[in-house]
Amino acid sequence: MDLLLLLVILIIPAVAQWGVYKSYNTYKQVKNSKGISGFEVARKILDANGLEKVHVVEVNGNLTDHYDPSRKVVRLSSDVFHGETIAAVSIAAHEVGHALQDKDGYLYMRFRSLIFPVVNVATGVSYYIILLGILLQAFDMIMLGIALTGCGLIFQLVTLPVEFNASNRAKKLLTKMNLVSAGEAEGVRSMLGAAAMTYVAGVIASALQILRLLMVYGGNRD
Repeated sequence: MDLLLLLVILIIPAVAQWGVYKSYNTYKQVKNSKGISGFEVARKILDANGLEKVHVVEVNGNLTDHYDPSRKVVRLSSDVFHGETIAAVSIAAHEVGHALQDKDGYLYMRFRSLIFPVVNVATGVSYYIILLGILLQAFDMIMLGIALTGCGLIFQLVTLPVEFNASNRAKKLLTKMNLVSAGEAEGVRSMLGAAAMTYVAGVIASALQILRLLMVYGGNRD
């Protein structure tokens, strides 16, 4: 049972990630009809929403795109920054969606930023505490370690509405501002939908990992 659970934990995120790369590799080959780059899309949406001071910059890597709320910067990978494809405009609009959340004081985004430092520390030490508890045969210490891994799950659960909301904003703005055609909107939905599933897969995998830890400890308690 433990081995089966471990395989499921490994497979679910891998399948979701494969879906993202498959969708991305498909739509980065499809030119958008407007002939605009990810940078141009990001800039147009930001400016139209009073965020002229938010910068859009290029970063290295593949799918390294993100919004930095502390510096008010949208960072786009080279393919997205320069790309005039469905994938590029979808990802750029999604990251700008986070900038709009920041501007609006979106509750889940604010809460996620608030708990991040605590979650980062808790998850960083959780497995050390579990290991120490096993070595010392201290049940309470093991349970504490497992509880701390739960902080990561909470963070992922809070992240879900943040990511889904950013994608919904992106889809609506791309259509409303006529940055994609009606036919291209389906590609945008597919691209952003695949990305969203990676976060759902992460939540499921984390929950199963906590269940696995409880099962392993429970089976060896005596």
